[in-house]
Amino acid sequence: MWGMLIAAVLCLCAAVATTGLGLWLLARPIAADPVRQVLRAVAPTQLAAAVMLSAGGVVALSAQPQTGLIVLVVCAVGAVCTVGAGCWQSAKAVAASAAQSTAARRPSCGGTCAACTLSCN
Repeated sequence: MWGMLIAAVLCLCAAVATTGLGLWLLARPIAADPVRQVLRAVAPTQLAAAVMLSAGGVVALSAQPQTGLIVLVVCAVGAVCTVGAGCWQSAKAVAASAAQSTAARRPSCGGTCAACTLSCN
């Protein structure tokens, strides 16, 4: 009984912390730094994870101990997987946009490598 109460309170505290971090990242201005872009892009998934953690904590406090434990575990695993998938997708998108901007800035020889002093790839 006490273990479930402690787990539920920890889950609710994690939800509050995740919500605070997500809102803080959304409130910051958009930066050119790729790391900050990834962190800002993950903020909506952090808010979704906070909702999952809140739901798990509330159910763990109000349901039967067996049901509460199952829901708490499912919600916690879902929250971690949601943030992980959001990080993966955000990093992939920022890396793709960085690659495009690098390719756009690369000097061009106009298709004739023989008369060009630049390295052609």
